[in-house]
Amino acid sequence: MKIGFIGLGIMGESMSANIVKKHDDKVYVSDLNKAQVEKLAQLGAVPCENNVEVAKNADVIITMVPKSEHVKGVYTELLPYIDSSKICIDMSTIDPSVSLEVAQMIKAKGAQFADAPVVKSKPAAIDGTLGILVGCDEELFPVIEPIVRYMGCNVIRMGENGTGITMKICHNALVAEIQNAVNETLGLATRLGISVDDFATAVSYGGAGNFYLESQKENLKNKNWTTAFSLENEHKDVTIAKKLSEQQGFDMPGLNNVKRIFDKGMELGMGKMDYRATYMLVNGTEE
Repeated sequence: MKIGFIGLGIMGESMSANIVKKHDDKVYVSDLNKAQVEKLAQLGAVPCENNVEVAKNADVIITMVPKSEHVKGVYTELLPYIDSSKICIDMSTIDPSVSLEVAQMIKAKGAQFADAPVVKSKPAAIDGTLGILVGCDEELFPVIEPIVRYMGCNVIRMGENGTGITMKICHNALVAEIQNAVNETLGLATRLGISVDDFATAVSYGGAGNFYLESQKENLKNKNWTTAFSLENEHKDVTIAKKLSEQQGFDMPGLNNVKRIFDKGMELGMGKMDYRATYMLVNGTEE
């Protein structure tokens, strides 16, 4: 089974690299950044000039691109080359309504489609230990599970098309709220003379222990805002979550506060920084 991978950005580069290393057939890759394509070619992938070349050659087409409009644009471009022999897996984080629209578009051509967004960030993408949340037909899941497991060790089928991406949006909204709680309480603790290390250790002893603090304490202590997951991407996800809550008539005060902070970060031109840089916004230390 030949695999195609479109989108070799921060996450896609490492995800596709794991497929190249572990899959026993050809892996075709494409990206607007030709330097990224060359990186994967050096690992053994087949470089493609464009997305259409990937679609023509691959049995399974995987996409990992930034936004809803990019996903829709890619699959609209590929639609003439999609037929019943193809399986399409979108691993991007986008608006669930757009994902469902693309699913219907692909299925109308007789092909199969799964939304399979990932959780965790660059280190897990490198290690192949991502969490993967899948929305697809029940009979498709056992077919694609071995493929997505090249990239992740925790894989769960949430339900039919749209449920994987919906869960991802809920997950990232929760991450943002946890992050904001860390920003506030860590800011208070340090003002009262408690070090970042002692704060993190003490939190790990109790019910407030959380993955975000455990994984980011060194970066927060060292004020390292090097991007693994950008503020603009988390802003996108928080904005989608707010849209979903409004559609359901469900008020989420915590989410609304988080969105206000991320809006401020975007206004200040911090979008390309890592999303942990919201610590500066909450604590009034923009640098």
